[in-house]
Amino acid sequence: MQALHAQAQVVVHLKPPPPFRAQVTADGAPFQGAANTLVTIVEFTDFHCPFCQRVQPTPAEVLQKYGHKVRLVFGDFPIASLRPEAPRAHVAARCAEEQGKFWAYHDKLFAVPARSTPEQLKAYAQDVGLDLIAFPGCLNSKKHEAAVQKDIEMGNRLGVTGTPTFFINGQPLVGA
Repeated sequence: MQALHAQAQVVVHLKPPPPFRAQVTADGAPFQGAANTLVTIVEFTDFHCPFCQRVQPTPAEVLQKYGHKVRLVFGDFPIASLRPEAPRAHVAARCAEEQGKFWAYHDKLFAVPARSTPEQLKAYAQDVGLDLIAFPGCLNSKKHEAAVQKDIEMGNRLGVTGTPTFFINGQPLVGA
């Protein structure tokens, strides 16, 4: 190739395009790490996705190593057409967030088989120490469905088509 370029005296006038940076909003979303950092990672995930489950050690390692320099933000992206029970797990995690235990519940959902019947979600709530009177009421009220849907809509606007999808300072990284 180099020889051909030298013989033909090819001149390339095209400049590489600038990196794509999506405008990802993380207002009010659960996050770990420092609140004000130079690096923000937004993860769109589905609690029932096996690839999302497989990738979980990686963000944990990043937080362990760079926790004071990075913020990991959670984005709901249950794919109901593939996993019909997944949205219920996301609503349950938002209910756990009300009690200050989002990340414990998050970890529990990824540690167990992907099933989200109300009974199983309540058992997971008990395992992570949630108030078992308040939790079912929150889950049944469906008050967090709008927040989950808002994340799904944002993911759709950003071009998320599968999980996990990460945005690192707005640059997409797709897959486990």
